Amino acid sequence: MAKKIAKKVAKKKTTKTAKKTPATTKKAVKKVAKKTVKKVAKKKAASPEKPAKKAVKKAAKRATRKKVVKEVRLKAYWGVFNSGLKRLAMFEYADKRAAEKKAKELSGGSKGVHFIQLVKEPITE
Repeated sequence: MAKKIAKKVAKKKTTKTAKKTPATTKKAVKKVAKKTVKKVAKKKAASPEKPAKKAVKKAAKRATRKKVVKEVRLKAYWGVFNSGLKRLAMFEYADKRAAEKKAKELSGGSKGVHFIQLVKEPITE
């Protein structure tokens, strides 16, 4: 392995400096290869073997708690609205006729259109 690396390095160095005749390039490559093999051997001898890495344990993921959504109870009403969606009156769900009557009263004349719509609001205890 070291020899292959040395030859590659040597070829790079010789192609830059030496003339490209077959005899001179082979000799130059051999000289440079010998030098680089020695350098690589010195580096390997100088550097101590690295200890094998220990397997790192990944921390187990904690189970996340889901936020418990409190159920909100709703109550239905009939709302009387104007054309600008402003609520003018509220009636119990059972009093739909009264809500329709109020909407008719308000829309009579030139006061604009009024209508009823179902409204659900949370029950406050």
